[in-house]
Amino acid sequence: MAAAAVEEIRATSYVGFDSITQQIEHKLLKRGFQFNVIVVGQTGLGKSTLINTVFASHLIDSKGRLESNEPVRQTTEIQAVSHVIVENGVKLRLNIVDTPGYGDQVNNENCWDPIVKYIKDQHSAYLRKELTAMRDRYILDTRIHCCLYFISPTGHSLRAIDVIVMKKLSEVVNVVPVIAKADSLTLEERVAFKQKIRAELVYHNIRLYPFDTDENDEEEIQLNESIRSVIPFAVVGSERSVIIDGKSVRGRKNRWGVVNVEDVNHCEFMHLRNFLTRTHLQDLIETTAQIHYEAFRSKQLLALKEGVQQRPPTNQ
Repeated sequence: MAAAAVEEIRATSYVGFDSITQQIEHKLLKRGFQFNVIVVGQTGLGKSTLINTVFASHLIDSKGRLESNEPVRQTTEIQAVSHVIVENGVKLRLNIVDTPGYGDQVNNENCWDPIVKYIKDQHSAYLRKELTAMRDRYILDTRIHCCLYFISPTGHSLRAIDVIVMKKLSEVVNVVPVIAKADSLTLEERVAFKQKIRAELVYHNIRLYPFDTDENDEEEIQLNESIRSVIPFAVVGSERSVIIDGKSVRGRKNRWGVVNVEDVNHCEFMHLRNFLTRTHLQDLIETTAQIHYEAFRSKQLLALKEGVQQRPPTNQ
């Protein structure tokens, strides 16, 4: 039965409930925001550098081998670090999960299992806290909101492991693919590589973030379409400052010149940063809760219900 239409009435004088947005903002600013991101890719693709560049802070150190006698990791490890970043009075609790060892072996079969398990474990932990009788007023949210998947800049096509892992990850988390160290490709090679990757994503039916929903207005639909036209983001990261025309910018200097990571003509870092922090940060968090976590929650509760129904009755 469809809900009856409710007539919209305009108050004859000022009431004041329009200040509710300010009240909500005040409470949210006091509490702060939580954002959890996982980075997945082979060692040496600049995962740590890119994260540090995006948030303009040194947040994580490289996990690559610095000495020749260091042992090679035999399995995919999960390493999480947390920081609180403050900008103009807004407090962001940032949880960064690194995956050293992923894709570094000769045989990489099932190297993605620890990553998928970790993401599901965070959903499971949140569900357990949600179902407890005396649950916390604010549950600590460790659910992964975004997965930055780093693609090696080969210029050819996606590797088989990239296709398999992105497909598996896209079922449990918002996947955002990036072409790492894009300055190793010419502009023509970069365009051709991006087109090949997009074609393969469509062919293998890999559904990546952002998603359109019925709630999106025309402006949001157009914004998502513009993002999809750029994905995968061809990025360059750098924590170092170089001087260009007397101005200090973050970039990479080599014998041929300087790559300014904040120049959209050089790479798509600015598109990625704006997407992650300025336009889709809240949507990444909401999509995690409303789509990925809700799918996990429904599946777990249905399994629990079926288990109870199949249990043999106890004798009185």
